Amino acid sequence: MLRAAKQTLISVLQLGTVDYATGQRLQQRLVELRKDAKIGDTLLLLEHSPVITLGRNAKAANIIASREELARRGVEVLECDRGGDVTFHGPGQLVAYPIFDLRGMTSTEGKRKTLGAIEYVRRLEEVLIRSCADFKIPAKRIAGLTGVWTGESTEAKIAALGVHISRAVTSHGIALNVNTNLDYFNLIVPCGIAAKPVTSMEKELGRKLPLEEVAHSVSRNFGAVFQSQMLWLESLDDLIGPSVGVPLQTPGELRKLHGEEDTTWA
Repeated sequence: MLRAAKQTLISVLQLGTVDYATGQRLQQRLVELRKDAKIGDTLLLLEHSPVITLGRNAKAANIIASREELARRGVEVLECDRGGDVTFHGPGQLVAYPIFDLRGMTSTEGKRKTLGAIEYVRRLEEVLIRSCADFKIPAKRIAGLTGVWTGESTEAKIAALGVHISRAVTSHGIALNVNTNLDYFNLIVPCGIAAKPVTSMEKELGRKLPLEEVAHSVSRNFGAVFQSQMLWLESLDDLIGPSVGVPLQTPGELRKLHGEEDTTWA
């Protein structure tokens, strides 16, 4: 149980549909600004166009579709510097990227210190569990695995999680299947776990959900779990100003960008 503490502020930006490479460039720029204390903690909420991503621990064999099939379906394949294996992002899936400085955050013991990677991941799972509960979907953790799951006898993954932490600043985050076309997951072995299926909020409830409504639930639960006030912004300029900008070049060889202080988790 989280103890009461002085609330901090998290800025929230809902960006609509963003291609994955642009999302990576934006995250990298915001991480730099957060490390330099030029912005505060920020939460990006968005959808991606169809893409399969490979984390640092990914096995290429977990992409089981042929190049021809991926091209026919219009699915990109990209590497990234988050932890974890292979996953899919696409329309109808709510992606949340927290750009948080874990230094000075309040731990479960009520002490302000640098929040550890494991506790940070557990908090992200808690955000997802609470958000599913808002829509009457029971969700849970599974010991030894990362992410959030539904069901008892047949457990299915409803949300994936993979993070990168550099100098205590986070990037990447969580992906919640809201109205996602689950057929896309047949192109891969999701997160390298062949034995468990993937589900969505739509499948669990038998109806589509407004993504905006789910986004507000996720934001609200970030505020509760991270003991912060959520401030919704209208545009990126409201966060960083028009003069800061986002780099236009796609960063190459992402696996080589990390330093010894970097941490990944998935």
